[in-house]
Amino acid sequence: MARIRITQIKSKIGQPENQKRILAALGIKKMHQTVEHDDTPQIMGMANKLKHLVKVEKL
Repeated sequence: MARIRITQIKSKIGQPENQKRILAALGIKKMHQTVEHDDTPQIMGMANKLKHLVKVEKL
């Protein structure tokens, strides 16, 4: 399965609680942290909700 790399590029301070929880569910705890996940519809949906906070790269 294809993999994606998600990097937080903007602070979660001042964002709604549900967006903070999505970051935590993705495993991102701090700025500029990068995580890798399988390219599934569920993960892409979460990344799409945070498109203003994260950068997504296909591997």
